[in-house]
Amino acid sequence: MPRLRLERSCDLGNNNVVKNLVADETRTRELVARAILENGPATAGDLASRLEITPAGVRRHLDALVGEGVLQARDPHVRSLSGRGRGRPAKVFVMTDTGREQFEHSYDDLALMAIRFMSAKVEPTMVENFASYRSADLERRARTAITGKGDRTTALAKFLTNDGYAASVHKQGIGHELCQHHCPIAHVAAEFPQMCEAETEAFARVLGTHVQRLATIAGGDGVCTTFIPNPHLIQEKKSKANLKNSKRDLAKNTKRKVRTR
Repeated sequence: MPRLRLERSCDLGNNNVVKNLVADETRTRELVARAILENGPATAGDLASRLEITPAGVRRHLDALVGEGVLQARDPHVRSLSGRGRGRPAKVFVMTDTGREQFEHSYDDLALMAIRFMSAKVEPTMVENFASYRSADLERRARTAITGKGDRTTALAKFLTNDGYAASVHKQGIGHELCQHHCPIAHVAAEFPQMCEAETEAFARVLGTHVQRLATIAGGDGVCTTFIPNPHLIQEKKSKANLKNSKRDLAKNTKRKVRTR
C-alpha cells in the first residue's frame, strides 16, 4: 500500500511538471507575439536578443505562431542595392489581423455597423463629424497627459501606449518617427480612413507642428508611422544651407573681381 501511494504521488508530480512546462511555453509564446505587437516587425535574431531566448527556441515559437495565423513571415524591405549584404536576408515576422484580434480592441463589430449606418442612412459627412469628435477627445486627453513634459513627442507616445496603441519613438533624419504598433480601431479605419486622417490632425495640434502620416495598419502596413519634424533641426539645416550658399556666392564674387582687374 505505501508503494502504491508513492506511485500515485509521483504520477501527480509528473502531471504538475507537464502543466508547468505547458504554461511556460504559452507565456513565452505570448511574450514573442507581444514583442512584435509592441515593437513592430522583427527577425528571429532580434527577438532572441531582446527576450534573451535561444534562437532555436524563438524559431519554434515563431513557427507555431505562423501556423496559428498570428504572425506572418515576410522578406525584409531593402531600401537600396547597396544595403544588401551577402547571403539570403533573414525573414521578418509581422503581426497579422488575426493576431491583432487576439489582443485588446476598444471597438467591436457594433461600432463598425454604427458608422456604416451613419454613412449610408444619415449622410456621408456624419462619418467625418464622428472622426473629428473622436480626435477632439483624443486631443483633449493627450494635451492633459503631456502638459509640462519636456519631450512632448515621447510623452505623446507614452499616452498612446496607455490608450492601447503600443507606441514608440525613434529619431529619423531631421525629426522623429512615432510608431503605433497596435491600432484599436484598425478594422473601422480600414473602411473609413477619415478616422486616421482626423487622428493625424490631432497629433499636429497637440505637438504644435505639421506631421506626416507615412503608413497605417489600416492601410495594410505593419505599423502606423507618423513623421514629426524637429523645428530646431530644420532651422539648423536651413542655417547651414544659407551659410554654404553665402560662402559660395562670396567665392564667385571674389573670382569675378579678380577677372575684372
